[in-house]
Amino acid sequence: MHITVEISYYPLMERYEEPVLELLALLENQAGIEIETGTMSTLLRGDFEPVMELLNSSMKTLMEKHPSVFNLKISNSCELA
Repeated sequence: MHITVEISYYPLMERYEEPVLELLALLENQAGIEIETGTMSTLLRGDFEPVMELLNSSMKTLMEKHPSVFNLKISNSCELA
């Protein structure tokens, strides 16, 4: 099953830029997962299992290091051209 995920990350700290860049680095260059970075959120597209595994490991890594809020939207029917 192919999914699209929109993720927004809000590190709860004054110097929030570093954790945001760390998240983007964790998400980049994953085989079979398309990433589109915007100013307010990032879109991930790919098969369900690899996308969810990537999100799980990336969010866990950051939440172990920083106070964090993640906002996710997950769809199996919102394909973008």
